[in-house]
Amino acid sequence: MIRVLVADHRPIINLGMRTLFSNSVDIKIVNTVTSFKQLVENLKRSTIDIVITEIDLPDLNGITALRTLKKEYSHIGVIVFSTQPEDIYAASVLKAGASGYLSKGVTTATIKRAILKVYKGGIYVSKELAQLLTFERGELNNLNIYNSLSQREIEVLKLISYGKKNREIAADLKINPKTVSTYKLRLMEKLKATNMVQLIDHGRQII
Repeated sequence: MIRVLVADHRPIINLGMRTLFSNSVDIKIVNTVTSFKQLVENLKRSTIDIVITEIDLPDLNGITALRTLKKEYSHIGVIVFSTQPEDIYAASVLKAGASGYLSKGVTTATIKRAILKVYKGGIYVSKELAQLLTFERGELNNLNIYNSLSQREIEVLKLISYGKKNREIAADLKINPKTVSTYKLRLMEKLKATNMVQLIDHGRQII
């Protein structure tokens, strides 16, 4: 039996996942949680094989959460289940340690296929996404305009698009405000943005 923990701040998603696998003979939803804190608490006290999680939980940025999970629970497969554009985010979450990326528009059969593949040690991506990703020497490269951005730069860009100030971004990502300024300069250079309006517009393409 594959033991799965679902993390999403939307109650309807958690209820749907429980219902979907309520009669499954090979997959069991052990619990559903709505925050990263609850997620970690459950991992400490329960035996979990797969975590299915939204990319952004209320109390922790998604990429940061993934890094933490893979550092502390490297044996657990993580599947990101999100509404965010997969052609922009999937490569980043896979590089951060996720073993799969699912759009919330997929079929129930696809969700099960992803769980089974990750449980067996594989990486799950959609056929469409596979065409945008190349696996070379163990590295995932996203053939996208945002390919040149690091995971942290994508995080900063996303928060910029939300209208957050340097100190707010720094607090969210637990970095120095001066470091945020450095990331902004790098982003403007890489994305060829000449002002903050253009940078914000780029950010809105990935949320």
